Amino acid sequence: MRAALILAALTWLGSCRDETVTAYGGDVAIWRLESVDGTPYSARATLGFAQEGKLTGEAPCNSFSGTQTAPYPWFAAKDLITTRRTCPDLAAETLFFSALAEMTLVEVAGEVLILSNDLGREMVFHAGA
Repeated sequence: MRAALILAALTWLGSCRDETVTAYGGDVAIWRLESVDGTPYSARATLGFAQEGKLTGEAPCNSFSGTQTAPYPWFAAKDLITTRRTCPDLAAETLFFSALAEMTLVEVAGEVLILSNDLGREMVFHAGA
């Protein structure tokens, strides 16, 4: 009986492990967007994974939050909620959100975070706000 309880406890603890990008280094920084599809991104946009299953950030005009529960290295920005401000960088914001919605993979390599998809699209972020 005791062995069964220990096995059940270990199974439960193992299932509680965070498998999202947060646990794989995504939580170490606020990530600043540097380029989209190889083109430098001149506006300011950030992405953060401080809490398991959550993502937050600042687009050029609006702040946002949402969920990201796909296990690493998969990525899926879901249920995004944004503020509703307008600004001169609205085209850059539209590019940011449309690219973010298409990303399906994430890789954290030191101070670089790369979002990509099977079609060859890519967003490159660097650590630091």
